[in-house]
Amino acid sequence: MLHELRVYRCLPSRLPKLLQRFENITLKLWEKHGIRQAGFWTVLVGESNHDLFYMLEWENLAEREQKWSAFSADPEWLAARAETEREGPIVESISNQILAPTAFSRVR
Repeated sequence: MLHELRVYRCLPSRLPKLLQRFENITLKLWEKHGIRQAGFWTVLVGESNHDLFYMLEWENLAEREQKWSAFSADPEWLAARAETEREGPIVESISNQILAPTAFSRVR
């Protein structure tokens, strides 16, 4: 099992829009494409309260490539993203890392 850590840095005051998009649109489309989320977090104490952290679970890199590519090209997603960004961009930057568990990790 691999985990993908994604960090979205939002433009000032746009984090609530991103959270709404995930809750009302993105998660349903992920379910359609078989994308499994491990959790979502916002920053309570830290460097920036404009950030959303989340993790996805993948069996392997091939699964990630197939499912993420299908989601990214889904016309329903592209239309929803455009609609939610009609008043301007929400996200300033995105970073991601694919993580492999250590031999002693509780999460596999």
